[in-house]
Amino acid sequence: MQLTGAEIICECLIEQGVDTVFGYPGGAALNTYDALYKYSDKIKHILTAHEQGAAHAADGYARATGKVGVCITTSGPGATNTVTGIATANIDSIPMVVITGNVNTSLLGRDSFQEVDIVDIVKPITKGSYLVKRIEDLAPAIRTAFALATDGRKGPVLIDVPKDITAQLTDYKPLTPPEKASREVSGAEDIAKAVELINNAKFPIIYAGGGVISADASPELIEFAEKIDAPVCCSLMGLGCIPATHRLNMGNLGMHGTYATGMATEKCDLIIACGARFSDRVAGDPKKFGSQATIIHIDIDKNEIDKNVKTDNHIVGDMKAVLEILNNHVEKQNHTQWLVQLEIWKGEHVAHREKLGDYMSALDVLLMINKKKAPEDIIATDVGQHQMWVAQYSEIERPRTLLTSGGMGTMGFGMGAAIGAQCGMPKRRVFLVTGDGSFHMNLNELVTLKSYNLPVIVLVFNNQVLGMVRQWQKLFYGSRFSQTDPKRATDFVKVAEAFGIPGFRLDKAEDVEEVFDKALGLGGPAVIDCVISPDANVLPMIPPGKTVNEIVTEM
Repeated sequence: MQLTGAEIICECLIEQGVDTVFGYPGGAALNTYDALYKYSDKIKHILTAHEQGAAHAADGYARATGKVGVCITTSGPGATNTVTGIATANIDSIPMVVITGNVNTSLLGRDSFQEVDIVDIVKPITKGSYLVKRIEDLAPAIRTAFALATDGRKGPVLIDVPKDITAQLTDYKPLTPPEKASREVSGAEDIAKAVELINNAKFPIIYAGGGVISADASPELIEFAEKIDAPVCCSLMGLGCIPATHRLNMGNLGMHGTYATGMATEKCDLIIACGARFSDRVAGDPKKFGSQATIIHIDIDKNEIDKNVKTDNHIVGDMKAVLEILNNHVEKQNHTQWLVQLEIWKGEHVAHREKLGDYMSALDVLLMINKKKAPEDIIATDVGQHQMWVAQYSEIERPRTLLTSGGMGTMGFGMGAAIGAQCGMPKRRVFLVTGDGSFHMNLNELVTLKSYNLPVIVLVFNNQVLGMVRQWQKLFYGSRFSQTDPKRATDFVKVAEAFGIPGFRLDKAEDVEEVFDKALGLGGPAVIDCVISPDANVLPMIPPGKTVNEIVTEM
């Protein structure tokens, strides 16, 4: 059958199992949006307030569902506004396809109105970017993009489609996406050596990263941990791969991890890194990190091997497949003495709740989320102190229920991510935990929450300062608070009401449950302004480039 390029885009999306897209229309994308009108019974389009919000929403949708997130925008600024969202998805290995419009092919390279070379702009932050100059290449390009986004280490792909290509006609033949081929695992010698090292270890730990969740390998990881009786320390991206309440879960690892996880990496004799990349927020000093231990690195991306920390053995392959093999070959073990020692460390250097005048603590709010949410409910965060408090205190029981910008550290990510998650998982409750600094960046997306009546509960940890940067200024810059106390007068309750959303102010610990119950009972979006002290700190903290031996537990 003959279809226009715009119709081919829609047909290919349906072919790939896409039922929801996020975006913002514009001149170069008008043909595509006209086709979306025709296909509106099959593809739901979520209109955001800004293209960055659309990119973060596609990202959050992908993180929560495990499917590919899709973002559609126009050319020029519409395309460039997605760049931060694309970079965020790229560093966290999130599968996403971005389809941008562009000027007619005859106008390319002429500095035409709203023309930009988005393909070259995003090359360093995508798995691939393509300019479609022939309509015959459009369907193959879209199919390639979806395959590439989900193949191996997942990530974003961009397709740039000039307006005249979306108007032209060509023959279109539907295709069924091929079954994903089973991925090979690196040599038998690597596996045999890993099995030997694991069987002989006395004090092993598992360092679990986002790759476990990306591969849907959480069941296999839990089986592995239980079989070798090894504690699991999670990176920020790995939280949820093992239930927070599991006896082997040690919690978050790294700069704002616990003293126990830090000591575990200092005293273990074997580190089994699963889908983790030894980032600087985990391995502050890469030369000292786990230097006393043998290190096994399991990852789907061979480029990550020995990139940050030198390892002794590695297995390259799909995490689920690798763990299945290891579970079939490692011996059942018991490390009771080691686990007892870890419990002792858990009781040492615990950061106590700070007494900061009459202010409510952020912990009061986070513990209430734990009480009110179901295990499958979702927490999205922005970036800053609130993000680290969530990592420390929130009970993340399931994979894909913590959505946070781990690698890029993108302030303003959370609102879009919460929108995408709620659209992708409508039967689950979504909580957005943000700070007043991050919330100011994308609070315009409150209009999206209201327009689609998405029941996201927005919790703004409002200390009226840029808390995390200010904390660093306390520690390392002699308390010279340069531009971190902006003295903004924003009333978040009134802001919410201006968007047509109920707003609540929460400044007393004894009122937390009552306010939560009111917000949860609405059945729609709500904003809770949580007033906390500007002097609240995220502790413990290992200073950058240091080890657990220099941990800061009080200020």
